[in-house]
Amino acid sequence: MATDQTRRFGGDVPDDPADLLPEESVLDLDEYLDMHAAVGHRTRYEILYRLVHGGEMSPKELEGALEIDDSTLHYHLNKLVDVGLVEKRQRTERGQGGLYTYYRATVFGEVTLTDGVDELIRGEQTFAELYDSSTA
Repeated sequence: MATDQTRRFGGDVPDDPADLLPEESVLDLDEYLDMHAAVGHRTRYEILYRLVHGGEMSPKELEGALEIDDSTLHYHLNKLVDVGLVEKRQRTERGQGGLYTYYRATVFGEVTLTDGVDELIRGEQTFAELYDSSTA
């Protein structure tokens, strides 16, 4: 019996999920799973969502947008940085002394969000529309 999974992988679904990774994969399966686990927390999802859809932001901008305190924000930012979904950058600003810190989503962060959680949400919307039109 052909399922969506067997069609997606050309008819063969590997016994070991790690075999889905390309031979020269940059990350191992546990690292991918850590990324998905990190974005499974609502605050971290919202941080990543804002960085993917709004571009780079400073901690102060994120605090204001999310209405959370500094220590909570940095705890979650550190988790996202640790798994590779977000990167911390520093630069100098003209007319200001010191370094300016900002965060931005990595390619992994963008893909994890847009092809992961966001796609699940869009899928539910599509399903609801199909269900509503079939019951009408």
